[in-house]
Amino acid sequence: MNAESERTPRFGLRSFRAKFILVVGGAVLFDLLVSGGLALWNVQKLSRDATSEVGEGLTQANQEYILSYANSTASRVDLLLDRVHGDVKALAGVLQGQIDDPARQEQIGASLAHQAPASVDVVYDPKGGWAQNLPGAPSVVSVWGYLLGPDHRPLPAVQNEIEDSAVLDLVAPSLLAGGSSKLQMYFIGPKERPIFRTAPYTDQAQTFDRLYPGHNKADFWEFFFPGIYASWQQWAANPASRPVADDITQTAPYTDAITGKLIVSFFSPLWTRDRTGVAGTAGADITLDQLAEIVESVKISDTGFGFLTMSNGNVVAINPAGESVIGLKSSSDKATQGVTGLERSLRGSTQPAIASLPLDRNNDGAIQHIMLDQQGENVPYIVVLKKLNPTNLWSSGPVKPETMSVGIVVPEREIYASLFAAQNSISRATNRILLYQIAAIVLSLLIVFAAVAGISKRITAGLSALAGAAKRLQAKDYSVRVNIPTRDEVGEAGAAFNRMAEQISFHTENLEQLVDDRTKELEGANKEISALNNKLRDENVRLGAELAVARHIQMMVLPKAGELEAMPQVEIAAYMRPADEVGGDYYDVLQDGAHVKIGIGDVTGHGLESGVLMLMVQSVARALQETGEGDPRQFLDRLNRAIFKNIERTNTDKHLSLAFLDFRDERVTLSGQHEEVLVVRGAGEVERIDTIDLGLPVGLEEDIKPFIATRDIPFASGDVIVLHTDGVTEAENMEGKLFGLDRLCKSASEHHGGSAEQIKTGIIDDLMAYIGTQKIHDDITLVIMRHR
Repeated sequence: MNAESERTPRFGLRSFRAKFILVVGGAVLFDLLVSGGLALWNVQKLSRDATSEVGEGLTQANQEYILSYANSTASRVDLLLDRVHGDVKALAGVLQGQIDDPARQEQIGASLAHQAPASVDVVYDPKGGWAQNLPGAPSVVSVWGYLLGPDHRPLPAVQNEIEDSAVLDLVAPSLLAGGSSKLQMYFIGPKERPIFRTAPYTDQAQTFDRLYPGHNKADFWEFFFPGIYASWQQWAANPASRPVADDITQTAPYTDAITGKLIVSFFSPLWTRDRTGVAGTAGADITLDQLAEIVESVKISDTGFGFLTMSNGNVVAINPAGESVIGLKSSSDKATQGVTGLERSLRGSTQPAIASLPLDRNNDGAIQHIMLDQQGENVPYIVVLKKLNPTNLWSSGPVKPETMSVGIVVPEREIYASLFAAQNSISRATNRILLYQIAAIVLSLLIVFAAVAGISKRITAGLSALAGAAKRLQAKDYSVRVNIPTRDEVGEAGAAFNRMAEQISFHTENLEQLVDDRTKELEGANKEISALNNKLRDENVRLGAELAVARHIQMMVLPKAGELEAMPQVEIAAYMRPADEVGGDYYDVLQDGAHVKIGIGDVTGHGLESGVLMLMVQSVARALQETGEGDPRQFLDRLNRAIFKNIERTNTDKHLSLAFLDFRDERVTLSGQHEEVLVVRGAGEVERIDTIDLGLPVGLEEDIKPFIATRDIPFASGDVIVLHTDGVTEAENMEGKLFGLDRLCKSASEHHGGSAEQIKTGIIDDLMAYIGTQKIHDDITLVIMRHR
């Protein structure tokens, strides 16, 4: 068989070429006829069904667009309110910080009184019967007549309130200049001392005299905001009684006494230091224009509009055209005690469909179809109501929950205008498709038959050559090659066949040598892997030994049971469990006569480096104790300097929180920054002492002495002090929830009646029962000191 005969295909009914033409040509002809007929039939069906299908699609798309618009509008309103909430909380945070730190509050008040007397000095107005600071200060402070003494000067407690609240002059201007636009920010004192400090400066008391006669002799809170103070007092006693889980309290829209604008006020109550009462409030006002601007900018189709309503149906924002469409009565001012409200209710609409709109949560974001009377014609409209985030609302009485809604109203005929245009376009397109489809079928038939006839010869020639060469290869003629000059898949198959024949020939002749070479390569690789495994095993053994030694050394330097039991005035029990082989927690008990010093700390991270730093701290602390250093601040400063220099030398980024308790002569002195210290009194009540202002992390800066402070803690017989690292409070259970400081306080209170060892054991048992089988991720350290 020669190459020429291999490339020349035979043509007959039994040949591949004939079969190819018959099968492919027949299949294509059948496909074109069937598909063409089906296409013509489908075009006719499309013409009948297009209106319905496109209508449903456009209806769904338009409804999704309306819902998306409602959601985005509600999100913009929520964002505006959230930004105002954030500014009020920022001001409240500063004022609350002053209340919680009387020493700092007194220092700042005295400094402001000295530097800015215009903020704290008030002048009596004999006509009004009140006192107020003169213009020029960043804020105006008004002191009502019943808060003044016989000399027309503020009572001492009231004057203290004036000076303590002067910090608003430092904070309010920047909050007013940044964030969301606010009309004013202010502080109102507690029920006993309701001074009114507002930034920026205005003729505050003069305006109140003009608009609210008699206010100067009445209880401020009950005159202007009856019921709100009592609600806050209830929250202080039971935080769970808040209607919405947030301290921010919002008023219904009312007319501002000073500016005459419709505004909404936002209050954040301030709490007494022990969180059992109300210490006043921080607040801010925004104009209703800001909310109305968002709602009134709604523009859907030609005449669609939006509105903002409260849960009782009172509409607080809507454009005039929308007000007319939904039949609202004109706005009217409704006087109440102290403030002037706005009333414009959906329930009073002249359109029955609007008056009966459901405003409950079950209809949040749902499409509603209603009919409205427009000049004697019933016009279909679409309405969507989207709820805003819930808030606490005051409106002349106890604070209650409130959820406002954004409403979107649009005529259906405007929304579906595009549907009618689409139906006409579909009809015209259907006629064009019918003509094009018939022409395409005829042209396709001509092209396919010409292509099948021309390609069949080219394809079958190469296939015949491949078939002959495959028979010679089967007969072990490995020298056979084919010559297919085409550059299509058949040509690629011929080239692949030639390469295959060459590889079969090569491997047949060299198979044994290839097997030997590969075997040698595998043996060499196996030896290298074995050597690497041996080295890795030795390295693991070495590292394990080093970690074991480090852990042993770390445990050796901890206080022994005999040391703790030898202290006559106190019982001390301790527990430490590292998360890794070597932990980063530190605790020690140092005794020098009647002086007992207890240290506890937590190095960042855990592992060998943290353990080494813990040993450094232990050694330096022991050395300082032996030198007789008795000043807690000097002790901590010198220890930090030594540790800082060691950290610099070791080129590591570790540092630690560290606190010390010095017990001597029935007195405990606390110094340094670490976790909160818990003091369990004899009756079981727990005091939490924050150490954040008593120091700075050790090893972070070379000189931390300016930041070190001390605090004396009463420590009577039967009292218990609990020291811990964050490995206790941040331990997780199987659900990933933290043990937390509240659970630690509860456990300490439940076990406080026992010895120090029993208290420690009880707390650790509670902790381990909470953790269960969950992995411990951080070092756990607990120290109990009980006064005998």
